[in-house]
Amino acid sequence: MNIRARFRKLFKSTAHDQPAIDPHGESLQPLARLEESAPSDYPADVYDIPVLVISYFPVKGGQIDHQVTGDVSAPLETIRRHTVETTQRVIRALETGSMYHGYKDPGAQPSLRYHILQTLEFLEPLPTYHKPGHQTPMTDYNAIMHRVDIGHWVEEQGIKEVWLWGYHGGVIDIWESNMAGPYGDISNSDRDPNDLPMLDKTYTVYHYNYQRGASEAVEDHMHQIEAVLRFIDPHLFWDKFVGKPGEGRCGWAHYPPNAERDYDWANPNYVWTDIEDWKPDGSGQKQRMNCTRWNCDSLTWFIYWMQNLPGANNDLTYQGRPLTNWWRFIGDFDEAMDTQKHL
Repeated sequence: MNIRARFRKLFKSTAHDQPAIDPHGESLQPLARLEESAPSDYPADVYDIPVLVISYFPVKGGQIDHQVTGDVSAPLETIRRHTVETTQRVIRALETGSMYHGYKDPGAQPSLRYHILQTLEFLEPLPTYHKPGHQTPMTDYNAIMHRVDIGHWVEEQGIKEVWLWGYHGGVIDIWESNMAGPYGDISNSDRDPNDLPMLDKTYTVYHYNYQRGASEAVEDHMHQIEAVLRFIDPHLFWDKFVGKPGEGRCGWAHYPPNAERDYDWANPNYVWTDIEDWKPDGSGQKQRMNCTRWNCDSLTWFIYWMQNLPGANNDLTYQGRPLTNWWRFIGDFDEAMDTQKHL
């Protein structure tokens, strides 16, 4: 199945009692969950993102050691299989999410293409250290990166992201995303300049939790996207695209347009929003919708939100200039910064 056919299947209609409503009173089709199929075609100018996957499995008697992880004690093979399958689901979600207005444009193509360059596995606990201000041990990202010779992978093999599979369980502190490179640490962390090896190229580390699933892993990426775009242009992204709760703009990871609190992905209340026709000046057409538009499901919300970020061929303008493809800041951060790209 090619990516266009996959996408049409991805957002097929399903039955719901409270449909979202467009301005003409017609029901909007709810978006279906992510389908288990891989993309097969990409545009020539797609941003390639090579990934290094690192997994830490503390094992005792063939089982993940619950005393180490705090909340995981399944057989090693079960967790190993879960991480492999979830990694592929994350790739599909992120690539699908980079298709600008893909839910209504069957010709939309992804701006991002991920591929796993290598997977490394360690059958031991994550290394930790005492970080001031933290009550539980902090993951020692420096130790992990030095162990795998991250300089080789980033500067010689070209990887842009590290996906670290581990655990949380209240026994260890983590950063959902962490960055290092010539332009500093723009991430969902405390932005400590010394907690990752500094290299000549930027790389981002995402710390996944194998007690969870694809939605939580993709949420790590959502917050990284928010951090980067807010750094580039806080007014255009945070004030105008995200907007305030109830304002009718596009929202963010924890807050869909109709949200009233954090993680309010299943709110049945309706709100008028221009998320599907967002324009910086607010002149886009608004629709009345509630959570049924994204099936009241967090992963579908994340994909839907990403597909409304200005992507390839968005034809949008702001203050007399065309908007860029915002995915360039995720797909090639250094190139975007080198050429002083704006949103």
